[in-house]
Amino acid sequence: MMMMMKRHPLKLPHLRTRFANLHSLLLSPYGTTSCAKLPEEHNPVSNMLIDSFGRHHTYLRISLTERCNLRCQYCMPAEGVSLTPNSNILSHTELLRLAGLFVSSGVDKIRLTGGEPTVRKDIEDICLQLSNLKGLKTLAVTTNGITLARKLPKLKECGLSAVNISLDTLVPAKFEFLTRRKGHERVMDSINAAIDLGYNPVKVNCVVMRGFNDDEICDFVELTREKPINVRFIEFMPFDGNVWNVKKLVPYAEMLDRVATHYTGLKRLQDHPTDTAKNFRIDDYLGTVSFITSMTEHFCAGCNRLRLLADGNFKVCLFGPSEVSLRDPLRQGADDHELAEIIGSAVKRKKASHAGMFDIAKTANRPMIHIGG
Repeated sequence: MMMMMKRHPLKLPHLRTRFANLHSLLLSPYGTTSCAKLPEEHNPVSNMLIDSFGRHHTYLRISLTERCNLRCQYCMPAEGVSLTPNSNILSHTELLRLAGLFVSSGVDKIRLTGGEPTVRKDIEDICLQLSNLKGLKTLAVTTNGITLARKLPKLKECGLSAVNISLDTLVPAKFEFLTRRKGHERVMDSINAAIDLGYNPVKVNCVVMRGFNDDEICDFVELTREKPINVRFIEFMPFDGNVWNVKKLVPYAEMLDRVATHYTGLKRLQDHPTDTAKNFRIDDYLGTVSFITSMTEHFCAGCNRLRLLADGNFKVCLFGPSEVSLRDPLRQGADDHELAEIIGSAVKRKKASHAGMFDIAKTANRPMIHIGG
């Protein structure tokens, strides 16, 4: 069992001061997601990656597999999902060719997702070859951490430069309930292994759900006291089969209020124009705290992300149902110019923003395990 974490005693300021401070955090110059485009001196990207609103897409998320060793309730329906046959999953060679096309066109960050990306047997070789692509600056992974601790030393050798680990509760019994599997201790071991290997920060993704883990927000914050951890609180988002309900959603403003109430030293940090997170630091804490506000305060104006799914479909918006296959033309012999035209056309069709919280919930979209985290 984990030891209980010691908190600072609560020091509640006068109610009016408290809400004035919260208001300043929400509305400070860094309190809203910037809509600014990337500065002109940013490395030029090809027209393939520029949409009709002038957004430069330099960040590609690649799902390596639809398979996973957990069954998280907000990711996968209780009855499971039908997985794409292996023959229709992008092969090693196909994945690397498409990645190379994106990087040569201006993508400088790739994140490997899933399913659970570490269950793909060739992940080490994929990392090695991706990290050697000229122009790629960051190679990251989002993982549930179940097998990461033993694989991470080799992955780092192969060029993996950033790590996000998903963890939604610090209580082992709740972990087993949510994921329908055991493994809480192994996830904690992976977080510590990443820290020991020098990853800074180690990002910990926590999907906050009312009535399940919203009482643990400050316990998660305490992870940042003495370790280079960036805890990222994520608003609960709707996907097919995850039984999303607005009553389960804990809005960013409410989460921030809870943290600001307990920690008077909470300070807003400056965000990059393309950040998905609103970032904060607590005085004298080594790590940081962030909030990803996809539902209540979208960050579409600064979006620079594209998604390549494990089955080779290309998706320009997480919440948009539109997809276009890159696998099929690739297997039919399309050259890079033809693939670039397909990609560029899809990027040009990207909308200014997603449909909004309640319309998203009514829009058909694949389960998260199909899309990639």
